[in-house]
Amino acid sequence: MHHANLKRYAWLSIAAAVATILLKGIAWWLTGSVGLLSDALESFVNLAGALMALAMLSLAATPADDRHAYGHGKAEYFSSAFEGFLILLAAFSIGYTAIDRFMHPQAIEAVGVGLAVSVVASLINLFAARELLKAGRAFNSITLEADAKHLMTDVWTSVGVIIGVGLVWLSGWLWLDPLIALLVAVNIVWTGWQLLQRSASGLMDEAIPPEQIAQIEAVLANYRSQGLDFHALRTRQAGRNAFISLHVLVPGLWTVQHGHDMVELIEADIRAVVPFSHLTTHLEPIEDPLSQVDALLERRENQH
Repeated sequence: MHHANLKRYAWLSIAAAVATILLKGIAWWLTGSVGLLSDALESFVNLAGALMALAMLSLAATPADDRHAYGHGKAEYFSSAFEGFLILLAAFSIGYTAIDRFMHPQAIEAVGVGLAVSVVASLINLFAARELLKAGRAFNSITLEADAKHLMTDVWTSVGVIIGVGLVWLSGWLWLDPLIALLVAVNIVWTGWQLLQRSASGLMDEAIPPEQIAQIEAVLANYRSQGLDFHALRTRQAGRNAFISLHVLVPGLWTVQHGHDMVELIEADIRAVVPFSHLTTHLEPIEDPLSQVDALLERRENQH
């Protein structure tokens, strides 16, 4: 699936954000709950994140050019970083509003209708988040995955708020409403921080996940048993794309055609275990001592 097709998931997120803004706004207007207000505010943040995701997926879909020979895949990291920042901003806003309500308690009204509306909004977000997360993992898109996690923080926020408002309704303890809002704010900070860290790692050309490197090593081990050798394996992740380079050492008596055919097989096997990968291979004679000099280029992932 191309980036152009992934944009339909961003539109799904935008539609979900608009719907939940309206529904949660109605729930807050009916009840006056600060928890439901914080929930509605976070939906505005969701809309901003979804619009950013759409913009970055559009940029990532732009073909490679003379100034960006490796494409524009890293644009997705800007979106995920923005989502992480928005989550932290939402947590701060929720916390500020909750502290103010601690100082100025207010009765909650029309709880039944307000909670019913909020539940519907949460179900919309849950459906959208599951679809985005499934697509993000299937197509290795950190933008969609980040947007999904952002929506899931909204779902958990809503669950906490609904429980809090319900408890206030049953007990009459007004302080439970802002307390639940504060707990929700603390909970979503972790998700925001993780997204920021992952985005920074991508922009710093971090290696592909260790489990994928292990799969590459398994492929190479199969060919080593056939008399070949490899070194200078290096990887980096750029959005949904993985860039892999390695040196392939074959018997010096092989013809260029034979060596080329073997490299094609190796690359095909690696692409089978690492989707969306771009490979650069360098063919060398295994008997030549100079071929071992560049073994110093061996990847350093295991040292991080």
